[in-house]
Amino acid sequence: MDSYQTLEREQADAEIGTGDHGSVDCHGGRDTLLAAAEAAGKSETLARLAKDYPRGPHDQPQSMCPAFGSLRVGLRMRRTATILSGSACCVYGLTFTSHFYGARRTVGYVPFNSETLVTGQLYEDIRNAVTETADPAKYDAVVVINLCVPTASGVPLDRLPRQIDGVRIIGIDVPGFGVPTHAEAKDVLAGAMLRYARHEAENGPVARPRDVDLDRPRVTLIGELFPADPVGIGGLLAPMGLDIAPQVPSREWRDLYAALDCVAAAAVHPFYTASVREFQAAGRPIVGSGPVGVDGTAAWLAAIGQAAGLASSRVAAAQEAALPAIRSALEENPIAARVTVSGYEGSELLVARLLVEAGAEVPYVGTAAPRTDWNEADRQWLATRGVHVQFRAALEQDMAAMEEVRPDLALGTTPLVQRAKELGVPAIYFTNMVSARPLFGAAGAGGLAGIVRAQTAGRNRYGRMLSFFTPEAVPAPAPALTTET
Repeated sequence: MDSYQTLEREQADAEIGTGDHGSVDCHGGRDTLLAAAEAAGKSETLARLAKDYPRGPHDQPQSMCPAFGSLRVGLRMRRTATILSGSACCVYGLTFTSHFYGARRTVGYVPFNSETLVTGQLYEDIRNAVTETADPAKYDAVVVINLCVPTASGVPLDRLPRQIDGVRIIGIDVPGFGVPTHAEAKDVLAGAMLRYARHEAENGPVARPRDVDLDRPRVTLIGELFPADPVGIGGLLAPMGLDIAPQVPSREWRDLYAALDCVAAAAVHPFYTASVREFQAAGRPIVGSGPVGVDGTAAWLAAIGQAAGLASSRVAAAQEAALPAIRSALEENPIAARVTVSGYEGSELLVARLLVEAGAEVPYVGTAAPRTDWNEADRQWLATRGVHVQFRAALEQDMAAMEEVRPDLALGTTPLVQRAKELGVPAIYFTNMVSARPLFGAAGAGGLAGIVRAQTAGRNRYGRMLSFFTPEAVPAPAPALTTET
């Protein structure tokens, strides 16, 4: 059995600590923080998070603080303020990362100490901060995010007013011990906003979305996509008489209404469980996978057509318009390389499908995302072609696969890329180099080949460098592929 299929990540027990006056501090281990949160009345919140974002055999993937995902969603929305409630060190790290990603937006912070945490004054301080921030001339919504310690201490954000002077108040708990990845934390806030917007739409008139043709039926794409991809997908849907709705996560509050007002929601990124639940509550059908490659595009267009109740002739017209160009792009840009894929974006299986259709050998795909109904078609397609898919993959599993396979190119996270280059294996960061390019339609079919060619062309250079510095560590040739899954 391949080592990356059997490797289990060993977890070191985190240091357990408590603050003054018996409050839990951020040095507490996961079990201690969970117990404290449950004792503080957060059992329902934790149960919902555990159901929405099930963990794998290991604790959680090595990634940035999960709360960054929720923070990112709020910071990318117009007229939305964000306030963090957590330890100062955590808030510093999150705001630093946010500005590194170009947010250019002020992040509010409510400090606390053991006394204000234990006495309940922290909640009052949060309420006061929200009241001061909720200016309807500036904001449509104020988002408050509890980090680990306030969640473990039971700070009740659900008691905040639902609105102040017309400004919506959204309070969410995003503890690192309750949400596995920052990608899924995007869904925590996106789902909370959709729920609020859905209730607004059900109870009366709402603001008209900007730049949306309300006369055409629309499909909502769920997941953060490369900016050109929604445009490309819109072109694929046009022959069916369908248009693209504003995406989720959305860029402003009124977009949420248009996103919910769709004929189908496409869970392109398959871990948006809370968001999917809101679309289902609104009576919208959900379609998984995405229009990637020839097989994926044909199947996805058929699924969208069925969900939207369209005649088969309209689906056939869309397929006939799209598939020849995608097939031609794949034929003109073949990939003759062995590639391993790993990441935490949620699109890893889609990228692997496109690589395989282009001719690449892909023995392993590791993703930090969980297995869901919305990536099952991708998993099955890859499995029938001998690709091992590891959901909730740990860094150690990704590294073991890369070291065993010795691919021509490894797509992965920063530490995996570092390790691959130490071994003389070309590697690139999945998030910045792959997710930042088109994936769907003909543009996606032609785009990956250039990346692979550019990176694999330098493999001999890696070998020369490695042999120069460590002559005994010349990279071994890649083993022959097997078809075992």
